[in-house]
Amino acid sequence: MSKKKLLDALSYHADGRPGKIEVISTKPTQTQFDLALAYSPGVAEPCLAIAENVDDVYKYTAKGNLVAVISNGTAVLGLGDIGPEASKPVMEGKGVLFKIFADIDVFDIELNCKDVDDFVRTVKAMEPTFGGINLEDIKAPESFEIEERLKAELNIPIMHDDQHGTAIISGAGLINALRIVNKKIEDVRLVVNGAGASAIACTKLFVSLGARKENIIMLDSKGVLHKSRTDLDKYKQQFATDATATNLEEALVNADVFVGLSKGNILSQDMIRSMANDPIVFAMANPDPEIDYNTAVAARPDIIMATGRSDYPNQVNNVLGFPFIFRGALDVRSTAINEEMKLAAVRAIADLAMEPVPESVMMAYNEQNLTFGRNYFIPKPLDPRLLTTVAPAVAKAAMDSGVARAPITDWDGYKASLRKRLGIDNDFVNRLMLKAKTAPKRVVFAEADNVSILRAAQMAANEGICKPILLGKQEVIDRLMQENNIEIQNAVVVDPRLETDKRKVYGDILYKQRARKGLTEYEAEYKMRNRNYYGAMMVEQGDADAFISGLSRNYPIALKPAIEVIGLKKEHSKLAGMHIMMTKSGPMFLADTTVNIDYTVDTYVQLVKMVYDRIKSLQMDPRIALISYSNFGSSPGKYPEMVREAVAILHKDYPEICVDGEMQPIYAVDGKARFEQYPFNKLGNKSANAFIFSNLSTGNASYQLMRAMGMAESIGPVLLGFKKSVHILHHSSSVREIVNMTALAVCEAQDKE
Repeated sequence: MSKKKLLDALSYHADGRPGKIEVISTKPTQTQFDLALAYSPGVAEPCLAIAENVDDVYKYTAKGNLVAVISNGTAVLGLGDIGPEASKPVMEGKGVLFKIFADIDVFDIELNCKDVDDFVRTVKAMEPTFGGINLEDIKAPESFEIEERLKAELNIPIMHDDQHGTAIISGAGLINALRIVNKKIEDVRLVVNGAGASAIACTKLFVSLGARKENIIMLDSKGVLHKSRTDLDKYKQQFATDATATNLEEALVNADVFVGLSKGNILSQDMIRSMANDPIVFAMANPDPEIDYNTAVAARPDIIMATGRSDYPNQVNNVLGFPFIFRGALDVRSTAINEEMKLAAVRAIADLAMEPVPESVMMAYNEQNLTFGRNYFIPKPLDPRLLTTVAPAVAKAAMDSGVARAPITDWDGYKASLRKRLGIDNDFVNRLMLKAKTAPKRVVFAEADNVSILRAAQMAANEGICKPILLGKQEVIDRLMQENNIEIQNAVVVDPRLETDKRKVYGDILYKQRARKGLTEYEAEYKMRNRNYYGAMMVEQGDADAFISGLSRNYPIALKPAIEVIGLKKEHSKLAGMHIMMTKSGPMFLADTTVNIDYTVDTYVQLVKMVYDRIKSLQMDPRIALISYSNFGSSPGKYPEMVREAVAILHKDYPEICVDGEMQPIYAVDGKARFEQYPFNKLGNKSANAFIFSNLSTGNASYQLMRAMGMAESIGPVLLGFKKSVHILHHSSSVREIVNMTALAVCEAQDKE
């Protein structure tokens, strides 16, 4: 990793509130009455209830949704034994993954003890606190004994993810790889390179799936685990062989499957060529696989390959498993994570890869036709179906194997509750970023003399979502970057004042566009000294793909040049501004928040159409509510009457648009209450995800309140109606909001292209 990226990583963890996690209250705490319930004297009531019936701890506390991520720092990533304090960023990160993928809360715990007895004794004492325990980054062979003893002595689900997570995902991949080549697991010859915790767990799982031990050759750093060796511990002895092969090269001859959990670049093309027909190669060393993907494919075009990397097909990624395994285990209050539950996860993940892939997933990975086969036999990490597929399978296996204490009876209701936990579109920003990365565009940042813009351009470039074009004085930009330790790869700096020839060309174009609108030739060229005019013209003339400005200019002043230079789509007579609010329930689209001060019936109709088209372009289904103080004719007034007229037009001329109103915000958000009170409404019982307000004041105020109160992160304002990708920021945009806006601008440019 470069020095610059190292500094970025340190800033990421240090800036603002240090670390990556915090604890927040789930109950009201604003009044003295609230505090009296939260603590003394009210807290005594649940304490007494739990004392009488210990299982009520699940009813009155967070135990049922709380997992401990525990490590002693003896085998952290590829860093080795770096100590418990140094492991804490990793454990916090694991907690973040639990939360964002399965809505599981985590306390990370770093223990300063290497002795197995001390470790087990300490963790055992914490059993009353947690609903489950995820062991992490503990070196072998101690990790085996620790997990075995804790599983035997505790009555909550426990899993060492380094072992079983990789095993579960690679097991699912192996099932599907064998399906593709029509081979049976009991017949294939496997070579496993590596004999640590992950390798042994993977191999044991393969045996549970039907692989025969006599068909397996495992190697450690000293060579084949042969029965004649006297240095093998009891875990390695399970896979000792009497085969004649003594090294990896010999072991691979006519092998059907290679599983690598060792180190990079230890396989040669000749070794791959020596394998059987349709060789299956799981090269899972990180960051460098045992053999480079392209090198392996060049050696054997019939290869079926998986790696641990996201930039190649078929990534073996533990995040496909552990959040959803614990989710299912917690939801039935399982006393363990047993073999039946792990095998259920394996089969659920494998079967999911055979299902048709949602369009949103293909969009996220820029895949046009993602179907089961050699290049896709392991699901993608951002597939939202993992939660509703793996967790129920694990929960059912816990019930069938007799370790569930709170069985599920309504499976449809359970799956609905899982979807509700995160919101079906909660991965919106992730998908936006991934789509932008597939075809980065040239983005003009008009205000490159602003540190926030430079930081955002740096992050966007590092993320690989854009190629920044920075407008401003070279010396000013260089000074700001040096003072703030900013380095932007592949950035182009353009100073419009110095671009005499280009300014003349651009000025001539603007003059021809607006000569009959009062603009002189001199004025047109002079305007090109202005970065907002110059940047907009770069996009208009194809010298850039998207334009971002507004952080240090009043909104109308920053917007006007783009209107004059680029203009609106021919089907629109108006622009509009929309903010995307990233809530726990998914994105909410608010409009108009920046442009139209007051509305007519035609404004409503055009605004609904623009919002509908933009949301559809993001591969989502718009459900649009027109907001008012009135509900479906309950109150008179100018705005409700305009809404009713606009809705009538929309229902008649655009029946494909799911829109209705007028309605109060509570009924827009609460689909169940709306349906009970107004069953005729076109949104049915579903919550709206897009909200059209009655004028700029109400739209902007709603957005500002949500943002100021910390209710949601925002992307916007997203301008609707321009021919090309143009967006004007608000003054208080954070660096992260600018990066998100950049990603959206790139995706919009991709769509327009």
